[in-house]
Order: sequence, then structure tokens, then C-alpha cells
Amino acid sequence: MGRLQEIRAEYNQNTITVYQAYNKTIALPAIKNNRFEKPFSFNRMTWIKPSYLWLMERSNWGLKANQEYILAIKIKRACWEKALSLGVLTHPDKEIYANGIEWESLFNEAKVHIQWDPERTLRGGKLQERSIQVGISRFLIEELNNEWIEEIADYTPLTRKIHQLKTQGKHKEAKRLLPNERVYPLPQDIEKRIGIR
Repeated sequence: MGRLQEIRAEYNQNTITVYQAYNKTIALPAIKNNRFEKPFSFNRMTWIKPSYLWLMERSNWGLKANQEYILAIKIKRACWEKALSLGVLTHPDKEIYANGIEWESLFNEAKVHIQWDPERTLRGGKLQERSIQVGISRFLIEELNNEWIEEIADYTPLTRKIHQLKTQGKHKEAKRLLPNERVYPLPQDIEKRIGIR
């Protein structure tokens, strides 16, 4: 049996693609400049997700208010791994933290939060495998914006196309257009820290 927690992502030698959904006022300047600017909030946690289908579930294929634009953000792999190495889980996993008190103090100080949620199918069903969400706190957002990002691509037209095919019942055609996500390899110490087993 495979592992229940698994980072599946579209990546190459240098970058990994993570997804976010925003409204027009945040998305359009970000696509144009390959970085975020106000009204994007630099004062609260921002969540990045390497699973395209998980974001589709969350944003209802870009149909939810303020989530109409689907952004594919290519960040440097070294920065992604740095984020994970700083991560603290959003729940007190007994195999990682000695007790709830240790977890709570680590969690309150954490610059990065890690959450595992059920991965989704194209039709929106829940899978047994869990997919990662990474919360980047306000202490790291400027760094993410200025140093980690290589490119911000607009996946809105692609998303509309996949959703249209799906709505027409053309699931095979829709599936062919999905980003090519595969298991992302990590050093063992980071795997252990973020609860992959």
C-alpha cells in the first residue's frame, strides 16, 4: 500500500508549481509582474497547494467569488524545501511531537503551517491519499514574493476548458489536460518533520 501523505506536484529540476485562486485585482498584476502587490495581503498567512485538483475543489473550478483566477506559481525547489523544513503541522501528531504542549508552543512560533487534506478526483470525490497545503506566515511572505517566485502563470483559461469538458461528461479529454503531477522526492528528515509516512 502506498503512503497516505504524499506530495504530488508538477515540477522540474529547478521549480515546483503551486496553485492559488484570487480575484482580478490581485491576479492580473501578479500575472503581469510575476509577483504579488497590494491589495494582496502581506500581513496574514497565505496558503499554497501543489495539487491542482485540490484547489479546484476549494475554488469550485474558479467559480467561487474572489477566486475566479487560477494562478500557477513556479517557485524555486530550494525555497519550497526550506518552507517545508520550517513547517509545523496544524494538529498535534503523536509520532512527531512529544505532547500537545510541545506542539502548541512550536505551532504558535511557526513561520510555516502544514496541513494534510484528502486529495480529490476530477469528479470531486475524496481519495484516501492526503494532499499538502502549506501556509506561509506573514514573516515569510515578503521573501516568498521577492525571492522564491520564478513565474506566475494564468491557468484560468485551462481551468475553464477542463471544467467545460467535465460538465459535458468528457472526462477522458478533461483528464488529458490536467497538470502532470508526480510524487515529489524529499530528504527523509523533512518527510519526518511534516508527517509523511
